[in-house]
Amino acid sequence: MAAAVDEVEISGGLLVVPAPVLAQVWRGDVHQALLSRFLNLPFVEVDLLTRAIWQTAGMLCGQAGTSDVVDAAVVACARSRAARVVVTTDPDDLRRLDRALAYQVP
Repeated sequence: MAAAVDEVEISGGLLVVPAPVLAQVWRGDVHQALLSRFLNLPFVEVDLLTRAIWQTAGMLCGQAGTSDVVDAAVVACARSRAARVVVTTDPDDLRRLDRALAYQVP
């Protein structure tokens, strides 16, 4: 993840965290402090997601035969922003939803 952060910082890009992903990883453990620092970086944005993105996520779940709306929200958010890469620890699950996106495992 540090390499992805460095690359975005150097390139002047943006890292987007869909809000449901934030909820999924925010567990109150030791890593929360590190996550808080990450979220406060000037090139990191939490996307609250729109109705259209949630509708797309639902359609993706239906098409893929899955019920994981968080994964589908990640893919729908990436599509809506024309993202080049999705950083994930679940590339196989996300590929079921969209094989066209590039996935990077930290």
